[in-house]
Amino acid sequence: MSLNISEIFYSIQGEGVTTGIPSIFIRTQSCNLMCGGPLGKLMKEGKATWWCDSETVWKGGKVYTNEDIENKFIELGQLNNVLNGNTHLIWTGGEPTIARNANGIIEFLDYINNKYPTANIYNEIETNGSLVVPEAFYKDKKYINQINCSAKLANSGMPKAMRINKDAIAQITAHPNHWFKIVVSTEQDVQEVFEDYMKPFFISNNRLLLMPGVDNLNDLSERTRFVMDMAKKYNVRMCTRAHILAWDRVTGV
Repeated sequence: MSLNISEIFYSIQGEGVTTGIPSIFIRTQSCNLMCGGPLGKLMKEGKATWWCDSETVWKGGKVYTNEDIENKFIELGQLNNVLNGNTHLIWTGGEPTIARNANGIIEFLDYINNKYPTANIYNEIETNGSLVVPEAFYKDKKYINQINCSAKLANSGMPKAMRINKDAIAQITAHPNHWFKIVVSTEQDVQEVFEDYMKPFFISNNRLLLMPGVDNLNDLSERTRFVMDMAKKYNVRMCTRAHILAWDRVTGV
């Protein structure tokens, strides 16, 4: 089996509840949404407040076999750390729950777990939460240990019918280690989070992290303070974007 992958790199998780953990990021190719429009077109037209910062990366890539991915872990000097769970695998995109990507991830994890039967791999998935996945993908912890759902709001410029899939959200909330990590730019965005996700899907406040819509170091401090204020007001968690703080970049670091 094979996966279309845009990039694989070793870094530190910069967002969410596992911020700070050494991680290998595996960015799968393609996405079912185009937040901000192609190359930020909707953002430039004022129809979105942010643009998918990884678009130029996930549109490219190449085919990796299971052995290619394993060899990349070896090349990075991280195979043992991956196998014992000290280095997390972060399946991201694009959108890793697109059918061909999800099936490829399952096949790879079956391959690696069969080859190393004592492995204790820790898999996180970064998803927009709009696609239903194969039944075993979330139910069997040998596949996905943690779901980081970056559900999209109107500020993405994407129609509601494309962003919100009740069956996909139900799959996510049934997982014991799910988190909703949602980009907000205004208080209206926060209110939308509650109206479109928290209330209709009975999501607990302690499963939500508000994250600033920011892609550069100059604005990070002010945007982080805004999200802190919102987290206090609405009694939820927040996170900033540590990779921007460290490198003033959003991808490949």
